[in-house]
Amino acid sequence: MNEMKKAVITVIGIDRKGIIARVSGAMYEHDANILDISQTVVSGYFNMVLIADISSERCVFDLLNSALHEVGESMGLQIRVQRSEIFEAMHQV
Repeated sequence: MNEMKKAVITVIGIDRKGIIARVSGAMYEHDANILDISQTVVSGYFNMVLIADISSERCVFDLLNSALHEVGESMGLQIRVQRSEIFEAMHQV
């Protein structure tokens, strides 16, 4: 069985309707699965961190990253997609 590949996705911006729907829709279109999610709104600012399973052969990291970047551009959000290996390597040093 293949090892699960994960990505850490952060979303920051002014709160408005549809943020979670647009982000999760783009993830669905690229066959990425949400494993864990945390979101909050503080003083009108939306902040979300989610962990996604990107193990599917149909989930191409660069295409997912581009799609989420487009969502961010269209909604005035900063969306960052990072492979989880970066974080795991930092804790092994």
